[in-house]
Amino acid sequence: MNISSGVISSAQKIVIYGPEGIGKSTMASNFPDPLFSDTEGSTKRLDVKRFDRPTTSEMLIQQIEYVKSHPEICKSYVIDTADWMEKLCSKAVCAKYKKSGIEEFGYGKGYTYLAEEFGRILNHLEDIVNLGINVIVTAHAAMRKFEQPDEAGAYDRWELKLDKRTGPMLKEWADAVLFVNYKTIVEKNSDNKYKATGGKRVMFTEHHPCWDAKNRYDLPPETDFDYSVIAPFILNSSEHQTKVTVTNVNTQHVNPIAELDNILDNEQLAKPEIIEENKYNIPNDIPKELADLMSANNVTDEDIRLVVSQQGYFPFDTKISDYGADFINGWVIACWKDVLEAVNANNDLPFN
Repeated sequence: MNISSGVISSAQKIVIYGPEGIGKSTMASNFPDPLFSDTEGSTKRLDVKRFDRPTTSEMLIQQIEYVKSHPEICKSYVIDTADWMEKLCSKAVCAKYKKSGIEEFGYGKGYTYLAEEFGRILNHLEDIVNLGINVIVTAHAAMRKFEQPDEAGAYDRWELKLDKRTGPMLKEWADAVLFVNYKTIVEKNSDNKYKATGGKRVMFTEHHPCWDAKNRYDLPPETDFDYSVIAPFILNSSEHQTKVTVTNVNTQHVNPIAELDNILDNEQLAKPEIIEENKYNIPNDIPKELADLMSANNVTDEDIRLVVSQQGYFPFDTKISDYGADFINGWVIACWKDVLEAVNANNDLPFN
């Protein structure tokens, strides 16, 4: 048995949540060398590295897998936001079981499947943390009514804008859950009327009856909303000192970028595999969710139609757009990993 003692330095798992527009994405951009998976498109005005916006949970997992296989690409990985990630999970579950909505399952079964899909993504994120890459997840906040079993009455409190199953999962997974809000002071004026003043952004780091929060850094319960507050606890490991500027990243390769030699000055950095930019002409009538997966994996229209015909679903000459939404969502996208394996197997066949 190997027994260790003392403090172990490791990458951190941080959740930052608060009202919309308060600066969660900007805060995340201050972490060491961040790379974003922007699920809601909120980083357009930030000068950061980002993957293409994921339109399916499978596409998000492929982006995470890319970071796992190329750990030199960033020091911090950001999912912005968790509630939009949950929507992708819900969409995947409904497509897999051919349901129009999560409520259609009945008896809460759909939410159980949702939690499993959400947990699958957290497991992939844990693999990134084990490689020494910080993971930051932002989320919106929602005001909800809360009732304590041993107390009479109910009160409002801020919580993660997630389902009652996925929210606790994310909180338990994180090293720190930081709640950000505007601090408002209510004062009574000379006319015996109340007026709200203030509006300073503050960060709450400990659990309170009015909000969820936690930290393992012994931070004060209320601090300024500034990255410098938590910077001393964030891993900035020496093996990740070299920044890599990447554009048009897909889940298999790194595309050519300008002045690549300047990026590879550090001999410790393995040169990324390079291919030409994806020039496949994907038909415009293919649904965006599938088109995004095809583009990210360099899969052609003919590749998909060949696999579908081999499985006996539709003749090879049938257009993908004629498959119907149920088949595209419930088989092609839901089973994308298997579809991609079949495509690669076909492409590896010797030329006849």
